[in-house]
Amino acid sequence: MPGIRSSRITPLNRTGGRAVDPWKSVRRTAGLVAFGWASAAGTTGLAYLTLGLEVVPIAVGVLLCLTFAVMMLLLHRAVWLTVLSAVPALFVLVGSVQYAPEAALEQRGVRESVVIVADTAAGTSSSNHRFTLRGADGKELEEKLGFDGEAWAPEVGDRLDVIRDPEGAVPMEQADDVDAAGRLGGLIGGTVAWTLMAVLAGWRGHVRRRRDSDSLVYQLL
Repeated sequence: MPGIRSSRITPLNRTGGRAVDPWKSVRRTAGLVAFGWASAAGTTGLAYLTLGLEVVPIAVGVLLCLTFAVMMLLLHRAVWLTVLSAVPALFVLVGSVQYAPEAALEQRGVRESVVIVADTAAGTSSSNHRFTLRGADGKELEEKLGFDGEAWAPEVGDRLDVIRDPEGAVPMEQADDVDAAGRLGGLIGGTVAWTLMAVLAGWRGHVRRRRDSDSLVYQLL
């Protein structure tokens, strides 16, 4: 009739909630899962291509992890699961960044027994150690061993086993700290946890949309 405006009526489901296409929720969830796996694989591949420049994969990895968190927040429409996803995100980031250089050291690295003869942080309050090392032949190595932190820091006179890259692309590390299999396990474990959280977020987000429980501020539960 003239003068009467027609309003759009949202169809309801059997429970009285808003009708939501379940396949749309499935596609969103699958997209988030695919993004998580692609992020982990992409950061790992970038770490291989930029050996010795860890700042590059770290920056990209952090950006991708934050993007994953935002996508999960939009899918789930709640905060708590997004906060929990930060734990596997840390495993993904550390694993993807450190797997490549440690794998390179295991594959082509030279293991050597050395003695610490000097420490740049000795006599200072700095926790940024750069150790000068003397090899088994009595000669000092040109490359220095880096160590950040005070806990478990080696001291001058300590004997260590190190693995160094003959090509010089990867910084030298203590032999006990090189564990490519462990980094890969953490990377895969974190990505699997991401996958499970994404599935849970997709299901709960779908239920929320059906109940029309959206609000301007995302709910905590």
